[in-house]
Amino acid sequence: MTAHTPPTPPFRDPQLPFAKRIDDLLSRLTPEEKVSFLHQFAPAVERLGIAAFRTGQEALHGVAWMGPATVFPQAVGLGATWNTDLVRRIGEAVSKEVRAMRARDERVGLNVWSPTVNLLRHPLWGRNEEGYSEDPRLTSAIATAYTHGLRGDHPTYWRTAPVLKHWLAHNNETGRDVTSSSVRPRVLHEYDLRAFRGCVEAGAVAGVMPAYNLVNGRPNHVSPYLREQLRAWTDEELLVCSDAGAPSNLVDSEHYFDTHEEATAAALVAGVDSFTDHGTDSSKIVARVEGALEQGLLTPADVEAAVRRQLSVRFRLGEFDPHYDPHAGTGEFDSPAHRTLAGEAAEQAIVLLRNDGALPLAADTRIAVVGLLADECKLDWYSGTLLHRSTPLEGLYERFGAERVEFAEGVDRVLLKTSAGTFLKVPTAPEATDEVRGAEGALDPALLAGRTDLPPLTTDATGTELALVDWGEGVLTLRAPDGRYLSVAEDGRLRASADQPGGWVVQETFRLEPHADADGNTQGNGHLLLHLGTGRHVCVAADGVRVAGPDEENPEVVEVIVVESGEDAVTRVTAGADVVVVVAGNDPHINGRETEDRTTLRLPAHQERLLAAARAANARTVLALVSAYPYAIEPGPLSAVLWTAHGGQAAGTALARVLAGDVSPAGRLPQTWYAGDADLPDLLDYDVIGARQTYLYFEGTPLFPFGHGLSYASFSYADLAVRIEEGTAHVSCTVTNTGDLTADEVAQLYTRAVDPSVTRPRRELLDHHRVTLAPGASAELSFEVPLSAFAFWDVAQGRWRLESGPYDLLVGASSTDVRLRTTVTLEGEPSAPRPVRRRGLEAADFDEQSGVEIVDRTKVSGDAVTPVAGGTGELAYRACDFGTGTTRVTVTAAGSGTVELSLDGGPVLATLTLAPPAPGPYDHLTVDAALPAGGVHDLRIGLRGPLRLAHVGFSG
Repeated sequence: MTAHTPPTPPFRDPQLPFAKRIDDLLSRLTPEEKVSFLHQFAPAVERLGIAAFRTGQEALHGVAWMGPATVFPQAVGLGATWNTDLVRRIGEAVSKEVRAMRARDERVGLNVWSPTVNLLRHPLWGRNEEGYSEDPRLTSAIATAYTHGLRGDHPTYWRTAPVLKHWLAHNNETGRDVTSSSVRPRVLHEYDLRAFRGCVEAGAVAGVMPAYNLVNGRPNHVSPYLREQLRAWTDEELLVCSDAGAPSNLVDSEHYFDTHEEATAAALVAGVDSFTDHGTDSSKIVARVEGALEQGLLTPADVEAAVRRQLSVRFRLGEFDPHYDPHAGTGEFDSPAHRTLAGEAAEQAIVLLRNDGALPLAADTRIAVVGLLADECKLDWYSGTLLHRSTPLEGLYERFGAERVEFAEGVDRVLLKTSAGTFLKVPTAPEATDEVRGAEGALDPALLAGRTDLPPLTTDATGTELALVDWGEGVLTLRAPDGRYLSVAEDGRLRASADQPGGWVVQETFRLEPHADADGNTQGNGHLLLHLGTGRHVCVAADGVRVAGPDEENPEVVEVIVVESGEDAVTRVTAGADVVVVVAGNDPHINGRETEDRTTLRLPAHQERLLAAARAANARTVLALVSAYPYAIEPGPLSAVLWTAHGGQAAGTALARVLAGDVSPAGRLPQTWYAGDADLPDLLDYDVIGARQTYLYFEGTPLFPFGHGLSYASFSYADLAVRIEEGTAHVSCTVTNTGDLTADEVAQLYTRAVDPSVTRPRRELLDHHRVTLAPGASAELSFEVPLSAFAFWDVAQGRWRLESGPYDLLVGASSTDVRLRTTVTLEGEPSAPRPVRRRGLEAADFDEQSGVEIVDRTKVSGDAVTPVAGGTGELAYRACDFGTGTTRVTVTAAGSGTVELSLDGGPVLATLTLAPPAPGPYDHLTVDAALPAGGVHDLRIGLRGPLRLAHVGFSG
């Protein structure tokens, strides 16, 4: 007998379109198998030869969490390059390393959760380092470049499948899973959605991840915008992956639904396709989906729609066509090209903020380099493990010679004396291995445990001198002479065991608390040492130093003996130098990170003291800020100021090359640097228009403006020309390098509506070009801007509208350094009054507000407006057309309170009372009253009490 080869199933046939292949595969999967695919860790289906699949691989600025990889500058640093070609090449390199790493470790996933396109609206946001810019167009341009690199150029098969984070309006870590961002329609469309939309429409995005927060009272994981906006922008299937634990938050912390079956069903129907919850354990999500199906909350078609989207990504990644996948076997890891690219990126990310001529440094300069970041190459939560490392000190040694460079870190060197008169001692551990946190890789690095193979601290008569750093807010780190940080492992023992502070819960930070006696009096220099990771005080026991147990009340009282202050160390090395370079900034795991917002723009006091000491000792002081976010500093006394984000593996070499003039700095600020905390709105105020936030609306004087960055060269701008043709503004100009060295210039094109009918941006970026020019060379730059870029979201019409009138076009080197300008008159639509007699008013479509927030009208869709904390609020609606006359007004609202209406700032003409209150926030009542009105008027509505106004109608 002859064995017959079974026919190839259609889903395995590469000649068929993906859609037909997915149809075939779905028809072969059982209902149980389809449900199992909804968890992040989808199991294998062996009977069909289908492998297991995992959504999610962090790759924000290099492959993260999976061990050693090329580490590029932080995302905000990539934003500072303003270089889309560079960022595309970085995305390409990262995707090749993903492929190479997956070839040897199947835990590495091809569905990458990057980039982050949340806008850097507020500089105190803890995750500022993850975004690109405060501007939606710049963010979209950089993110689109990165996703194109991650995706690859093949028309059918993708090298990796990028998912954008975090949908939507997410800029606070404080209460991030329970706070609601109140986002008015104009801010929604003109600001928050715009960054996502450009990326999706560019065609290199596989999906999005909803954020933990709520928007307008409704969790992002059940957002109607996933359907109404996101999926309307493209014909491609988009995969929506939940954030970790967010599906459970819908019940457990947000209390938005009563049961997990309801919550899971609502998220799936809204558009979530893959549930990241309970780690690798899929059983709970599977049970919830099955329960929702049994209760009629879901249909099999709902499940199949989500599985289809996941399969679409898997087919595009070549999983089912291994012989046709052009990316199979094309991985590239830690190649010379990738190392060079990391160096190029680090150089291009450096921004020169101020320079009185001190830079660049001559080759024979004697340099004192000081500061807490001078000999550091810091990593953040989304970094890979370093293969190569370059600190500013190492870079300066290499570039200028070690004999010309003096160094002082500026830590306070201290002994900690116990109440018994002994000192804390770090024992020697000669056989300890040199482990680096995360070097082995982990699907969830939050689960990595601290080391217990080293001996715990003890006490003796001499003790160990420790390096103490105050990172601000009283948060300290303590480091042993061998470079290891004091840390606490699961057994509660205190050890010098960590290579750096890190982890989901940092175990290397402490706080010194003044000790009070029974009468409440502090005892001199006596302190309790609080370990912040456990929230427990340090105590001395017979078997070593540890944190106190939950029921223990015997914390050790320690006295801090300062052997040498950081200021003294700085003064010692700076006086004889030609120039002092102070390297200051942040540790990305302390005071500003995921789960923790900053509280101030100021540099920590410890670093301010070091800077003051350096300046007092040597007038020629250069400040190099290495940080994940802006600071408010006083630049006046300083000879030069530079800023760079944590620049990855090549950061130190890059900074040294810029200081030496080997490279002219050309980075530009991707967000406004404010002069002080008083310039900032509340962290939870997402109304960038009403609160006058970001360079778009800020009316004050910034410390450094958006787009700012100096060069060692000089540039002239000329020959501005504008042509309006076929729906596009064609803008061109000539830029010339008038300096004496080759350098990059970033030419920026802005617009401003001259006479708008509503509040419009003071300046708005339209496009930019980064160009390299030799001395004396010129380049003609062209910008092609669709006229739709000049439109705004007209709340009166509920759509985009290009307003007729004059618009300034501004070209220059920053948002305030304008070199060329002209005005063009655009033909658009004239302003029209609101047809309130015909359509009424959606409450959230206001022009101005005070004291209100937008909330959810129902759990599925729609908005309402309510006074903050049930107090009072005011709404203004401009140019409302009441036609030939109305006689009555009707309000639809829930809750209790009163609604007051007036016209043109006059007296209250109608008061409507809702009482007694309806049973719940979604139980709306309709109340009417007399309101005689005719013609066009500005309408003002006052809200009094905890009511939720949804709609106002007019009749008669």
